[in-house]
Amino acid sequence: MNARPVEKRAVPAAALALGVAAVSSAAILITFARAQGLPALSIAALRMAIAALVVAPVALLRCRTEICALSARDLGLGVLSGILLALHFGFWTSSLDSTSIMSSVVFVSTNPLFVVAASMLLFKERLRSATLAGIGAAVIGGVVVGLADVGQGGAATARGDLQALLGAVAASGYLLVGRRLRTRMSLPLYVGIAYVTAAAALLSVVGVTRLRLAGYPAEGYLWVLLLAIGPQILGHTAYNYALKYVSATFVTVTLLGEPIGATLLAIPLLSQVPTWSRIVGGICILAGIFLAARAEAGSKGAREQGKWQRSV
Repeated sequence: MNARPVEKRAVPAAALALGVAAVSSAAILITFARAQGLPALSIAALRMAIAALVVAPVALLRCRTEICALSARDLGLGVLSGILLALHFGFWTSSLDSTSIMSSVVFVSTNPLFVVAASMLLFKERLRSATLAGIGAAVIGGVVVGLADVGQGGAATARGDLQALLGAVAASGYLLVGRRLRTRMSLPLYVGIAYVTAAAALLSVVGVTRLRLAGYPAEGYLWVLLLAIGPQILGHTAYNYALKYVSATFVTVTLLGEPIGATLLAIPLLSQVPTWSRIVGGICILAGIFLAARAEAGSKGAREQGKWQRSV
């Protein structure tokens, strides 16, 4: 009786581990590309354009029957997911111009708190005491990191932290919509719709703002290509695969490995050594997110397990 749930979680867990490992390098690759003169929004647009060129043909070739049966509602949700993904990358990539990699990745990883808040507001779910304690710890940590950043970088650094937070809000919506769609939509079709929409949205913003996509050093495009292949095609697609089998809250818990990996990479590669106040604040944020998300994932998992047991 218990073998089935365990077996079903093994592959998604492996996919999430792969996703975290791939995505941890994103902030480093973006910083390298920025050093070659590419604007933040151009990097985000090229990243998604490359990913869309890879996944769109796969979706068209493998999902013809599913595409013909696709409802207008599901198509609309897929487009919404892509717009949220574009907002996430637009805000977060821009944040790296103003704040440190550690602060940016820690703040953008606060999306579990917004997922929990959405569950409470939209689905009328009651918050457990552990969830409230986790949210409180994360807020305290955010204040500590924010004050440290303002003290070192002033208003510009605070703007970067805010952009990372807005990126977290958009990522939360992206994961929640993806969780709903992935229960009834195949992975190639879902990422095809989401990635193509995100690419179109970001390319439109680049066009409106008159940013250039061409004319930069070849090394800059190499970093963008690696960004598209690793963090995007491997990393985010692995997350989207797992969303069919585990809750959005559980996925966000696993993403807590990203700020740790990104910070460790930034020390030797970019000489960005975090101050003690940032480290303490970051630990508070990550611990609070873990506590809150674990409490919510545990309660949801128990309900889903009960439903499964009653159905067999």
